[in-house]
Amino acid sequence: MRAVVFDRFGGPEVLRTTELPDPAPGPGQVRVGVHAAGVQPFDVSYRQGAMTWAPVTFPQQLGQEYSGVVDLLGEGVTEPAVGTAVLGSAMFRGHATSLVVDAATVVVKPPGLDLSTAAGLVAASQTASGALLELGVGPADVLLVHAAAGSVGTVATQLARRAGAMVIGTASPANHDYLRELGAIPVAYGDGLVAAIRALGHRVSVALDAAGGEAIAQSVALGVAPERVGTIVDDRAAERHGARVVRAGRSPERLAEVVALAGRGEVVMPVRVFPFDRVAEAHAAVESRHGRGKVVLTMR
Repeated sequence: MRAVVFDRFGGPEVLRTTELPDPAPGPGQVRVGVHAAGVQPFDVSYRQGAMTWAPVTFPQQLGQEYSGVVDLLGEGVTEPAVGTAVLGSAMFRGHATSLVVDAATVVVKPPGLDLSTAAGLVAASQTASGALLELGVGPADVLLVHAAAGSVGTVATQLARRAGAMVIGTASPANHDYLRELGAIPVAYGDGLVAAIRALGHRVSVALDAAGGEAIAQSVALGVAPERVGTIVDDRAAERHGARVVRAGRSPERLAEVVALAGRGEVVMPVRVFPFDRVAEAHAAVESRHGRGKVVLTMR
């Protein structure tokens, strides 16, 4: 199989592809021929060496989310059958043409969803749905989503709207029409954010930070109770302001719920697709923190 690896911490240029032995599934596992893999900020931080808690053995693989087709079953597994299109999470192994995962963790891809979009939904769906649950977002809320045009913000905005909440989303002006399409009221991020939101005349009751920086402080300045401010990116600011870190664990059940909506066209995720051999460009795109939706590698 081909896999993305890096031999030292650094910028996107440290990434390369190499041949590794084909994996074999053990009991309770399946092997997936990977068609697409999402690239997320976690992958960037891991490659940079910022994830000091995470184990590293050079040459180190990476990649946390995949979609593909089951091509081999381990002992005791009958479902999903060989030939089934699936998606799911794979810690530090997703950027490869083949991987082995526990059968209980895979989600069958709905027929109405292409494999690239499926890969792009894996992490964002689980993170966004879990965060909204932890923050208790409901129909009486006005939710402020910082970095609403990103992958987590894209899913969180749509799920919150489906729950009946009003959503205000921060993004660059180039993405404001996109946020309107998702059902959010767009505002430009930056120094004037608090004043711009106050001028809208809506009282923000809950906030989700996928941007970092001043997002938590701005949310608190808008009168949001700290326990209803959640971040997925800024632990230090959360501690400083008494806000919450809302990194919900992986949940195939929550993922299946969101991809079912996506399969029916009720949740969308724009993807920016890069061929496997352009993985450094894909990482640079994520690292730039610009663009909308999800960056995805395609292996086939």
